Amino acid sequence: MRDRLIRLIYERAFKYSEEPIFRLVSGGLSQYYFNCKTVTLSPEGMYLIGNIIFDMIANLDVKGIGGLTLGADPISNAVAYTSYLKGKPIESFVVRKKAKEHGTMQWIEGNIKQDDSVVVVDDVITTGSSTIKAITRLKEAGIFVKKVIVLVDRQEGGRENILKFLAECGFPAELEAVVLRDDVMQLKR
Repeated sequence: MRDRLIRLIYERAFKYSEEPIFRLVSGGLSQYYFNCKTVTLSPEGMYLIGNIIFDMIANLDVKGIGGLTLGADPISNAVAYTSYLKGKPIESFVVRKKAKEHGTMQWIEGNIKQDDSVVVVDDVITTGSSTIKAITRLKEAGIFVKKVIVLVDRQEGGRENILKFLAECGFPAELEAVVLRDDVMQLKR
């Protein structure tokens, strides 16, 4: 399944240019770009991601899986659906980019609450800033982060930044990438 997912990411989500023309969220320019929504929102991508990540967390005692909207949403939904089919339901949740401006004005949507343990997911990490924002909101809500999983690690320092931040928060969580940039670049050769 992982090999097929790497191929799908290469075919649908990966762009490359000899010149750095792709503007990243961090503001920098890069020679390559991953738009993982073309994979995470596809039926085959959802199937693969749901099964692969569920297998990565099946033995963890967690209530939910989610992260910063929009990158995390299809991933956490695929895993939640798969978890139900496999008899071990895990709730999907969403961390907003800004607080809801009406009603309860909350940052986090879903069926998780203070003292719950969760897995944080993201589609792509470069510096890790989006993942760190999600972890920050979860910590503020009293929710414990047990693990971080990213679909694609661009291998540009994000992993190290996230692990450092997790330690600063007192979360002894680990970070796992499903796919590394190097895995995809192997197909380009």
